[in-house]
Amino acid sequence: MFTVQIRRHDDLAAFAELAVPLLHADPVRHSVAITVVAARLRPGSPNDVVTMLTVHEAGAVRGAALQTARMSLITSALLPDTAPAVADVLAGGALAGKGEPPPGATGPRENAEAFAAAWCRRTGATARVEMAMRLFTLGELRPPAGVPGAARVAGTMDAPLLASWRQAFAVTALPSGWPSTEDPEAAVLRQLAAGQGNVLWELDGRPVSMAVASAPVAGMSRIASVWTPPEHRGHGFGSAVTAAASQWALDAGAPHVVLFTDLTNPVSNSIYRKLGYRPVHDAVDLAFERV
Repeated sequence: MFTVQIRRHDDLAAFAELAVPLLHADPVRHSVAITVVAARLRPGSPNDVVTMLTVHEAGAVRGAALQTARMSLITSALLPDTAPAVADVLAGGALAGKGEPPPGATGPRENAEAFAAAWCRRTGATARVEMAMRLFTLGELRPPAGVPGAARVAGTMDAPLLASWRQAFAVTALPSGWPSTEDPEAAVLRQLAAGQGNVLWELDGRPVSMAVASAPVAGMSRIASVWTPPEHRGHGFGSAVTAAASQWALDAGAPHVVLFTDLTNPVSNSIYRKLGYRPVHDAVDLAFERV
């Protein structure tokens, strides 16, 4: 029997050299980890990764996990049977002042729950569900018919609007709110320069909805930040702009187009199925609390 070894990393490039082949082998499952690593490796990008570790057995990389500041540990590549060993390493490091303890765990339900159970046993914390999600991947795209207006790919002149709408989306839809300490407009400009697709739906030349597609990595692009201001809802703009962003991702060379939905929102889950998205697995974002 081989012993599982956990290696912590301080250098993102060194971590990526070991973890990226594992992550890229299943770009749909590991879409979050892949986009986080790719974004931080780009020149000029802020590196806010506070935890990086790889799991080794018999000389092979068997798992990986990472965490950015204030965010949950990404567990999609962390096999459940290795969770206790990983929890021991992270808890021991945190107690010794080496590393930031994860505020939660996120990923496919079985992975996140296995790590959360191990972490809670090791530290005495409790875990609660911040968000229950479902990962979808695009089959055959079916854009909605009859929605007034047209799509436009946003540019740098749209950065103030994009930043404002992304913040509104984050405050409304994400448990942690705006996920970065970086200035929102600066973040938009940096991501546009890196090839991210920001798509606006316009009616009579006025933007009424937005969707964001990540720059393709490993043949995968993830749709996020689908936002329609309340005064423009009920007209199909959100569906139309999601379809347009999905087409942008396909045209940019991503055969795998994915998105997450909030399981408590049956409307969005129904909409994405109508556009041609099909479910892959359920995921969860768990938050840790001290007793």
